[in-house]
Amino acid sequence: MSTVRRVGFFGPVGTFTHEAVATLGDDLDAIPFPTIADVLDAVANGDVEVGVVPIENAIEGTVSATIDGLLFDHDLFIEREIVIPIRLHLMARDGVALDEVTEVWSYSHALAQCRKFMSSLPGVQVANVGSTADAARAVSQSDAPVAALASRAAASTYGLHILAEDVEDADDNETRFVVVGRSRVPRPTGHDRTSIVCFQDADRPGSLYGILGRFAARDLNLTKLESRPTKRGLGDYCFVIEFDGHVADDVIADCLADLQAHLARVKFLGSYPVTGEAAVTRRDEVGAARASARAWIHEIRSKVSD
Repeated sequence: MSTVRRVGFFGPVGTFTHEAVATLGDDLDAIPFPTIADVLDAVANGDVEVGVVPIENAIEGTVSATIDGLLFDHDLFIEREIVIPIRLHLMARDGVALDEVTEVWSYSHALAQCRKFMSSLPGVQVANVGSTADAARAVSQSDAPVAALASRAAASTYGLHILAEDVEDADDNETRFVVVGRSRVPRPTGHDRTSIVCFQDADRPGSLYGILGRFAARDLNLTKLESRPTKRGLGDYCFVIEFDGHVADDVIADCLADLQAHLARVKFLGSYPVTGEAAVTRRDEVGAARASARAWIHEIRSKVSD
């Protein structure tokens, strides 16, 4: 039986999301979609098994289209995260020089990540398009002296030459992508993250403190806390919370049950392995620490008299 998975991604070919998909392996049928919403719709409808979309950038923060789609539009689970460095380059058709460029096209997040560089090009206008690869493709088809901010892969895919390299504002610019599916929660690895959304039953003093206190009481480390408008009126917010641990851990399950019992609603977005250069080492360290702790408890219990 074939093991090929149909994977939808925020396209077209040549986007940074496409690069993230490439880290999942070769045995894939990667299908580009024009918008993040289209990717999430395809997963929810069963047109693809999983989807890959950007969720957070080190410079610009949360990608609203992704987080709002997961919060309000679909009941999907994050299965995995992928973090890749983002290197943005200014590119144009052959024969177009840097001082001839009149307009730069790119995805809104990419343009925002290159504010300092764009300010060094006085008189050059900017235009938002659907994605960085869309920008590169459009520039390749234009006769005007325009340029795109996109990846090196996009320049190669659409036959553009690079006018300026690495023009992002921060050298350590990274984007976190998530793999989302309909029902799967991966097994715990020992170094995992859980994402949830807390909807308040009422806007009252101390409500956020009451939420955070349940994590503090269990010594759970929060890695992200963000308020999002519920789209039901001004001042009505929910809280997106990410924290260390897996729903299979008893302490995590107890915390989630406590939150669900005392709030209007808690939406579970997923428990999944943490990624990054230190992830494997950290998982090994956590596993060894837990094994040592179990041996310690076993030794103490062995002394309990009949």
